[in-house]
Amino acid sequence: MIDGRRVLAVVPARGGSKGLPLKNLQKLHGVPLVGLAGDCASYVPEIDRSVVSTDHKEIAEVARAHGLDVPFIRPEEISGDRVGDLDVLTHALHATEADDGETYNIIAMLQPTAPQREPKDVSAAIRMLVEGGWDSVWTISPIDLKNHPLKMLSYDAVSGGFDYNNQDGSKIIARQELNQLYLRNGVAYAIDRACLLEQRSIKGRNSGALVLEENFISIDTQWDLDLVEYVMRKNDTA
Repeated sequence: MIDGRRVLAVVPARGGSKGLPLKNLQKLHGVPLVGLAGDCASYVPEIDRSVVSTDHKEIAEVARAHGLDVPFIRPEEISGDRVGDLDVLTHALHATEADDGETYNIIAMLQPTAPQREPKDVSAAIRMLVEGGWDSVWTISPIDLKNHPLKMLSYDAVSGGFDYNNQDGSKIIARQELNQLYLRNGVAYAIDRACLLEQRSIKGRNSGALVLEENFISIDTQWDLDLVEYVMRKNDTA
């Protein structure tokens, strides 16, 4: 709880994954991704209750073993890969409140595919939301300018030709000319209840960003998983 406002952490972890089968059960340092999210949530003092939203029995069992409550099983109609976070979080909020009779004012989404998160960053996002009066606060990280959109190319597989995806890219000579852009890193999304239910948005009209300078890796493939494992082991020996 923070300033009298109850906080619900939701870890979305469906069973289906095309790039990496049962991605949320893949392990880093011997701990499943969904378990790492649960472990982190348990160290965030502002969080009143942490739940997993899953359609998969084994994920539910692992999540429970790592401190996440399982007050519901995610319905099939919101379990596909084309279902957005808005529907998942709205269902999780209503289902949890029906289970415990509480009212949650803030929803904190912790995606298992961002295993490098630290409790202090989740806390900071929640505090920023409350102190700044934002509709939402997302954690973001600066992109590597080598991957800037103005450096992107389009490719015609039929002719073999290519072009600038954005013609302004032809004007860029040095990377110093590129404006710094950011991407969401999945560490934390702190969302006000009214933003979710009344604006029907996880961003809202008044959205704030908590910039984390670290390089975060989002787990989508086996390569991503191996890379994070390497980074974590290297940090352990540093």
